[in-house]
Amino acid sequence: MAEQMSVDAVPPTAPASNNNNNNPVHYNFQDAQSGDLGALAAIADAMKSDSLADRLESLKRLGVLALAMGEERTREELVPFLDESIDDEDELLLSLAEVLGDFVQYVGGPKYAYVLLRPLENLAAAEETVVREKAVESINKLVDVMDQPQVEDFLIPSIARLSAGEWFTSRSSAAGLYAAAYGKVTDAIQSKLRAGYEALCKDETPMIRRAAAANLEGLVGRIEKDHVVSFAIPNFRRLAADDQDSVRLLTVEPLVAITKRLDTDECRQLLGESVQRLCGDKSWRVRYMVADHFVAVATNVKDRGLQEELVNVAIALMHDNEAEVRGAICTQLDGLADLAAPDAIVARLQAPLQELVDDPSQHVRATLAKHIGSLCRVFGKDGTIEHLLPLLLRLLKDTFPDVRLNIISKLDVVDRVVGIDSLSQSLLPAIVELAEDKQWRVRLAIIEYVPLIASQLGVHFFDEQLSNLCMSWLGDPVYSIREAATTNLKKLTEVFGVDWARSTIIPKILAMATHPNYLYRMTTIFAITTIAPSVTPEIVRDLILPSLEGLVNDPIPNIRFNVAKSMEPLTAALRRSPDTAPLEGSIIRPTLARLEEDSDPDVRFFAHRSLLAIDSAAAATAATSTA
Repeated sequence: MAEQMSVDAVPPTAPASNNNNNNPVHYNFQDAQSGDLGALAAIADAMKSDSLADRLESLKRLGVLALAMGEERTREELVPFLDESIDDEDELLLSLAEVLGDFVQYVGGPKYAYVLLRPLENLAAAEETVVREKAVESINKLVDVMDQPQVEDFLIPSIARLSAGEWFTSRSSAAGLYAAAYGKVTDAIQSKLRAGYEALCKDETPMIRRAAAANLEGLVGRIEKDHVVSFAIPNFRRLAADDQDSVRLLTVEPLVAITKRLDTDECRQLLGESVQRLCGDKSWRVRYMVADHFVAVATNVKDRGLQEELVNVAIALMHDNEAEVRGAICTQLDGLADLAAPDAIVARLQAPLQELVDDPSQHVRATLAKHIGSLCRVFGKDGTIEHLLPLLLRLLKDTFPDVRLNIISKLDVVDRVVGIDSLSQSLLPAIVELAEDKQWRVRLAIIEYVPLIASQLGVHFFDEQLSNLCMSWLGDPVYSIREAATTNLKKLTEVFGVDWARSTIIPKILAMATHPNYLYRMTTIFAITTIAPSVTPEIVRDLILPSLEGLVNDPIPNIRFNVAKSMEPLTAALRRSPDTAPLEGSIIRPTLARLEEDSDPDVRFFAHRSLLAIDSAAAATAATSTA
């Protein structure tokens, strides 16, 4: 069949495919998109090349070749040729499986989609897992555009062949096709599909039962309510009681899907025992899956009595021997709080939370720190102050930096419940201590939280407690901290106003312009450039420009070219007022002209670039005014 595939009028100079590794042929695909026959021939020959790279490249251009061949020849020649290429490299098969899923337009549209099933069926039986998964995904994409006759005449036989395959590879792939086919066939065929899927659930090979468990969720969403009870639940129970934990852990998601289809009484009667068994499974991997999906399971069982029982199960999972399980249940704290009356939740969670705060696993503590704030809404203001704030304080002092970082990043959740006054009284000393934490990410998180604290506590409190702290960050050895500190000062200026900035922080910033350490002088430039848009043009004229003029002659080239870069935003600030706009011609441009003649090439470059940017902005403004 491969010999039949050709491109008409192929030039005699088209590269041959029977090259050897010592003299590999390099195919030129550049003109393929325009329909150049030589390039099309290159694609066809490259598909038979010994070079994997050439064959992969040819697959990427397969649509171009198909367009050149036409829909009929693509169906009759190209697709069979691809089918014969199945015994090739896994990387090539994966690419082919993906390409075929989007190939319907080249074979004549949806009415010919079935043509692609045969090569994809063979790929679905490949040894490599990722190839099989991609083939199943592509077949399911085809099903979306296939009509009922195509599904019944072509897909159902394909599913039957895969389900009856001798090797586990084909049967595991078959499990992923039942759900897509189910809604497009008659009742009689649906019955056969349910029987076929049940056979996969009973298969003696664990890998097949794994595939059946993994795909049961999708099938549950397609079948009728009666069959959820008569078909899905018995198979779920069978898989949930499997002797392989790798099968049982995959039944948690189907359980969630089943509970969504049942009413309250049915959930209690039909699933209560199975849920309890999974929650107490002897395998920690199964318990982990339950913990990770706990709220989804508990919420959808609907029965209030069963939900309250599940709260006890959740508390037991908080005491689990495996850290992964304890960490997973911590991610569910928010939804867990809604499963019982608030008073009951508060009373029952206090003891396990105390233990989790001191958990020997740092990852459990970090997860708890990330999610414990969600309980504030249930505990209420008084309960949070009495029970949760002490735990937050202990977590803020944890030895593991991620724990401290997670608490800081969620303080706004706590603030919304208890108010910044209570929060500052309880946690501000710890926050101030963390501002000097040896982990720079923790310091960065504190910086980002400061504007919120400042806006709530007021200018007087800030000046007394936090002002010096904010200025100290400008001299931090980590650049990211210094950068964040300058942004922080801009936000504080917006919170407290320009007058406060003029009297409080700008003098402190400008004082660093004469510091013997060049990093402090550099930070001065960064800080005043950042806050310039937030202050008045008069402040730029009276305070900022004089300091920068003193840095024009700095001995460090990095300082001088950053002065040049700062002139552009300062010019924009000066243009906001007619009183300060003339300074562009009297100070800004002469300064940049002087820097354009600097001995350092970088200084000259940035000075010239700033002048061009200023000229461009001036031209744009003039054009707008004229219009």
